[in-house]
Amino acid sequence: MSRRIFRRSPARLKGGVGLTALAGFTVLTLAACGGSSGSSSAAAPATSGSATSASIVWEASPLSGTGANDARTVLINAFEKQYPKIKVTLISAPTSTDTYRATVATQISGGASTPDVFMGDVIWPAQFGAHQLAVPLSKYLPSSYWSKFAPGLVTGASYKGAVYGSPLFEDQGFLYYRKDLLSKDGLPVPTTWEQLETDAKAVLAKGQTKYGFVWEGDSYEGLTCNFMEYLTDAGGTATNSGYTKATLNSAAALKAVTFMRSLVTSGVTPAAVTTFQEPQAMDTFGAGNSVFLRNWDYAYSTAITPADGGKLTASQVGVEPLPTFSGMSAPGYSNIGGWNMYINPHSKAIGADLTFIQWLSGTTAQDILSQKYGFISTVESVRSAPATIASNPVFAVVPKTKLVPRPAGTPEYPALSTAIYTNVNAALAGSSTPAAAVAAMESAANAALSSTSSGGL
Repeated sequence: MSRRIFRRSPARLKGGVGLTALAGFTVLTLAACGGSSGSSSAAAPATSGSATSASIVWEASPLSGTGANDARTVLINAFEKQYPKIKVTLISAPTSTDTYRATVATQISGGASTPDVFMGDVIWPAQFGAHQLAVPLSKYLPSSYWSKFAPGLVTGASYKGAVYGSPLFEDQGFLYYRKDLLSKDGLPVPTTWEQLETDAKAVLAKGQTKYGFVWEGDSYEGLTCNFMEYLTDAGGTATNSGYTKATLNSAAALKAVTFMRSLVTSGVTPAAVTTFQEPQAMDTFGAGNSVFLRNWDYAYSTAITPADGGKLTASQVGVEPLPTFSGMSAPGYSNIGGWNMYINPHSKAIGADLTFIQWLSGTTAQDILSQKYGFISTVESVRSAPATIASNPVFAVVPKTKLVPRPAGTPEYPALSTAIYTNVNAALAGSSTPAAAVAAMESAANAALSSTSSGGL
């Protein structure tokens, strides 16, 4: 999720990014898999060498920028400059992630050879791997390739021991706050959820903002992301390690849902949060109407960019890791979002596909994504580079965060997530008690995990 394509293409820092070729970059081709007329088999081992001429189709959702500054176009141009014999044609994917997932799954399951490569959510590997809708990349790319990525990303891109997605960019939840208001009232940045609630009440009591804390509480995937942060902070999990049984009717889940509901009943969070997705929460904070915001990495730039609706200045907006519950080790957990690169098993140019996704994980592409467009790099050496950290205040916070994935290691994840967010939303709206919500959540989650009807698609 994250940016989940509900992003409004916020303006990014415009610093120049060098497009120099990657030194020592290894090009992979496939024996018996040359250009666009080659074999469609994904079984041959990868070999080193020069990629032959090929035309490939890349399907990707809008990221940031428009026209010549569209991030996807900039990446393609830089790639083709280094590999002029490989032509990449862009197909713009639907802006709704669920619609996109259904569309590309239908295409590939029907035997379509394009798109050759496609950008997809970090929660897709189990669903696509189980249905042979993506190439097991670890069959072709060595262990040394995967070692460069930040901890947890490769595990999240895996299913049953095979890696299906090459991490393109990462995202995670952050706490955004009004530096000016906390300073004016002599309040520290909260490190616990309880303190955040107390501080928000203090600012509200003085009439300094309309709301205390806004976040994503609508009945959709974003609420699952928010809930996983509270659940993990409380010491809970959503399923057992094998993804065969739900563990949601627990003291930790009850604590998480009870606190989330209390934010609404206390007046710290507006009752309308039950309809808030990323844009609504972002617009509320960016307009200066809330002390605190939970959102993804783009929120800082959006809040201070008038063209994106932001009415705040850099001196008014701060960012820190999310809080945790009192008595737990700070900081709190941030849900992992982001997007991977996948290869269509029916592609007729898998060698060129591999070359392209490798390049996208290299320094040149990752610098473009992070320093020009503000995406969190998936590569450790890039995300920790001084130039990257200096390019965006959010990047300085990334090394301080603790990450938690969604329970997406099962092909039945869509139904599992639905069980979570529908019941948490009911509790937030007051139509269900927290205790009844966690009980119903577990029941629905177990039904999802035991289902074999759809396999997640």
